[in-house]
Amino acid sequence: MALPMTFTPQEAAAYAAEGCLEEWVHLFLKTAGGNLPFSDGLKLQKRYWAGPVRLPLGELARCCGPEPEMEFHNPADSWDAHVAKLEAVLREGWAYPPLIAQVVDGKLSIRDGNHRHEALRRLGATSCWTIVWGSESREELAPWSEREA
Repeated sequence: MALPMTFTPQEAAAYAAEGCLEEWVHLFLKTAGGNLPFSDGLKLQKRYWAGPVRLPLGELARCCGPEPEMEFHNPADSWDAHVAKLEAVLREGWAYPPLIAQVVDGKLSIRDGNHRHEALRRLGATSCWTIVWGSESREELAPWSEREA
């Protein structure tokens, strides 16, 4: 696929249909997603991918935010400012990139898209586009890959 890229769920689905979902993830993270360290970390071992799938927001657990128990803590003021910006573009119809979630002990942890998740939640959304990955086997993705859109 040729640049420029839009990083929409539809584009991710087109890459997935060609067996190139992992390539799309790395292109997103290294450019528009601005998360090169995550991209580099994903490349350290074999990963398995499913999606993009539309999942209930409640099935996804954030790993970053202002709450003290978060793995990656963000100061409340910068967190809220970033989420507010995303709320504004979502209200305008932004076709946001799918969240990227890892299977951890049978549950999904958002590894990229925590701010998008919170913005969607604040706007009253009940589901979102998500790409799911795991490190163990393709079978661990079955609960989510069977729901592929």
